Amino acid sequence: MDKEEKIEVFKNSLLYPVTSEVHSRGRTDEEVVTAIAAGGAKIVQFRDKFSNKRRFYEKAKRIREITRNHNMLLIINDYVDVALAVEADGVHLGQEDLPLESAKKIAPNLIIGISTHNKDEILSAQAGGADYINIGPIFETKTREGHTQFLGVNGFIELKRYVQIPFSVMGGIKEKHLSELVSVGARVIAMVTEITEAECISEKVRGILHKIRECMQN
Repeated sequence: MDKEEKIEVFKNSLLYPVTSEVHSRGRTDEEVVTAIAAGGAKIVQFRDKFSNKRRFYEKAKRIREITRNHNMLLIINDYVDVALAVEADGVHLGQEDLPLESAKKIAPNLIIGISTHNKDEILSAQAGGADYINIGPIFETKTREGHTQFLGVNGFIELKRYVQIPFSVMGGIKEKHLSELVSVGARVIAMVTEITEAECISEKVRGILHKIRECMQN
């Protein structure tokens, strides 16, 4: 699958699960990704803010095998070098990570996504050639400790006007928010704890995918 085909998979994925082992009810990231795959997701982002670089890499290798066996795209959070080393499909970069221009130079075949929180960041990522952006945080979230500003649905509606490339939305999104978000134009929903903290992750993923499809038809 070439890069353009992978971007198409992203655009049509509907649900974009993101790992968080500390919010996974004692389950490992590998166990969580296996369950996400069983639920039918087509993409997953491996995110781990607490492991050292070596442990992150070792986990990423194991997760790459899981995603490969299930024909899923794997996006690595933060680390371009790890994404290349484990032959991931892409990397997701925050505003304080390696600059987009440099990432594109050393990893031209990776899908590169950028976290954005305002108009200027959206325009900059698009001008720099990002393959997709994430807009957020939409709601208050456990995974962004210390973050006090949240866009809300109205903030997302305002920012969406400037978006010309594929995008996801993220930040405190729960199943109860899907109908409203889809109704205002969200098409790829990134979720962390709504999935990782579920009693049965595979059932939760199946249910969310069904709900998004249902909302898109209404």
